[in-house]
Amino acid sequence: MNTAVDALGADMVLDEATPATLDAFLAQVERRAFRMAEMQLRHREDAMDAVQDAMLRLVKHYRDKPATEWAPLFWGILRRRVVDLQRRRKVRSIVVGWLGGGHDKEGDELPAWEPADQSPGPLDRLHDVQSYADMAAAVNTLPRRQREAFMLRMLEGLDGKETAQAMGCSEGSVKTHLSRAMHTLRDQLENWR
Repeated sequence: MNTAVDALGADMVLDEATPATLDAFLAQVERRAFRMAEMQLRHREDAMDAVQDAMLRLVKHYRDKPATEWAPLFWGILRRRVVDLQRRRKVRSIVVGWLGGGHDKEGDELPAWEPADQSPGPLDRLHDVQSYADMAAAVNTLPRRQREAFMLRMLEGLDGKETAQAMGCSEGSVKTHLSRAMHTLRDQLENWR
């Protein structure tokens, strides 16, 4: 699994230096936040909207917080924004199906809420596309809370306390979710060892 994590690219690993300004922090996390949102939402434009909204909310509400608190605050805001977008999609698909508006002119059923993204995304630009795609697929099969714990702890480098704060749960819950995620990913990515 280390090979698959290494394939995510050096830019996915959190730089240990705390940025001096909020602008520097946002510039530092922008690409990683986009990749995380895109992995969870599976739609490029929605991911861009989620990251932009999370950044704006951080600046608007938390600009006066110490720099050490920016990371857990930002990732918590982004996590909640992603969940909101997923819920909105779910409701939209139910309403479209319920009202019978899910068919085109030929009578074929339209995708309810998962539009196809034909544009090349960040996955295509990574050095080892196949290992990243396998890793992303494996991470996407995880339950939501396990996926969040894995991404925040392993990819973002947040500690247990920061991850718990971002996820809105206890450190013990983070450890449980991360342990289960790691076990599942080891099984799914066995051929990358």
